[in-house]
Amino acid sequence: MEVWTICLRHIATKINPRSYKTWFEPIKPIKLSKNVLTIQVPNKFFYEWLEEHYITIIREGMRIALGPGGQLEYQIVVDDYKKVRASESLDKKANDSVIDIASKKIKNPFVIPGLKRQLVDPQLKPSYTFDNFIEGNCNRLARSAGLAVAKKPGGNAFNPLFIFGDVGLGKTHLAQAIGNEIISRHDDKNVIFVSSEKLTNQIVHALRNNSIDELVNFYQMIDVLIVDDIQFLANRPKTQEIFFHIFNHLHQIGKQIILTSDCPPKSLNGMQERLISRFKWGISADLLAPDFETKMAIARAKIKDDAIELPDDVLEFICYNIKNSIRELEGVLITLIAQSALNNKEIDIPLTKEVIKHFITHMSDEVTVESISRLVAEHFNVPLEKLHSKTRKRSIVIARQLSMYLAKQMTNKSLKQIGNNLGGKDHTTVLYACRSVQNLMDTDQIFKDTVFSLEKKIRMSLHAG
Repeated sequence: MEVWTICLRHIATKINPRSYKTWFEPIKPIKLSKNVLTIQVPNKFFYEWLEEHYITIIREGMRIALGPGGQLEYQIVVDDYKKVRASESLDKKANDSVIDIASKKIKNPFVIPGLKRQLVDPQLKPSYTFDNFIEGNCNRLARSAGLAVAKKPGGNAFNPLFIFGDVGLGKTHLAQAIGNEIISRHDDKNVIFVSSEKLTNQIVHALRNNSIDELVNFYQMIDVLIVDDIQFLANRPKTQEIFFHIFNHLHQIGKQIILTSDCPPKSLNGMQERLISRFKWGISADLLAPDFETKMAIARAKIKDDAIELPDDVLEFICYNIKNSIRELEGVLITLIAQSALNNKEIDIPLTKEVIKHFITHMSDEVTVESISRLVAEHFNVPLEKLHSKTRKRSIVIARQLSMYLAKQMTNKSLKQIGNNLGGKDHTTVLYACRSVQNLMDTDQIFKDTVFSLEKKIRMSLHAG
């Protein structure tokens, strides 16, 4: 629909491509009646997110497309199952959701024999909170969804909340932060955090002892169930079958389910299709590798908590060289502080470099044409192989010329060697590139700042050997 296309063109100029792809590509224009445009969004959470974060630029786009009198209406997709579940939950009394597990005389698999406990131990670390889960572009969606769940567990459009991402990016921290926040806001809620490995062991034990019904009944009375690393249920059909019944029961009575995984639902190999289908019922939120600014914020928060001061150049050096894992970043900080204290050494770049080399394999200090071009490609968000191609696309040409300029400034390679490393260009092409970059730096302060920033990043980075 042309009106919506015009509106999208404006929106695309105001936000980054990732946000546009996530929040605007799934929207479908339904109808235009006079000056009222109706669009369809996937769920209620989607609508609430648009209204909270993008309403201003949407209104701007609507004014451009339809004039000052343009209006927008939303149509929210709700399937029949969720309609039934919603109507059922409205008929329940408010106090029906409060479960007294002790009075039901159901065996609690988390209770240590010999100890008496009247309440469910949530199995959460108190230190995992939202306050120390640093927000950045890499985790904003997941963190916001988690907060929304904590405010109204079970009574929202994203159940289950499926959090996924690579190792060391904070999935467990976020999942436990949600649990801790729910407990602080709703002291009547029974929350349980369990790893898929522990859940499997409990199921195996229950099957051996003929007590599987007791175990299932226990989990079916939980208000908020958090299962960590759900991917480890793969190729365990009996465990999946039992978890399927627990999931179904909790979901149908409006209890909250939170799952973490190292991959999205569609990539869970060895998982029953009916489970994968249910994992997609709510919202899947990914955690990405943190950018430099987010890593710096995490590092500063960590040393502040430990009442330690580190020089900025040391923190920058760490954040430039630890590429993906927040866990590794924290590991470097802990090791560095320990090394300094045990050996009575000042924390500086040489000591930091020695510590980091234990976390990064096959690294050297030498700046190479390859390492420069890799960092430049990463900065401009272009494929590395494009720098070696013959394409004349402006963004690629600038990145390629900048790689040549920095290689000339920071390595001892000849113009011919630099050209050979960047797609077989001759020395005159490299010389022309260096002059072009210098001319642009003389006339464009923003570009000049970019060059200086990249030079600093290259000098502070360890490089693949």
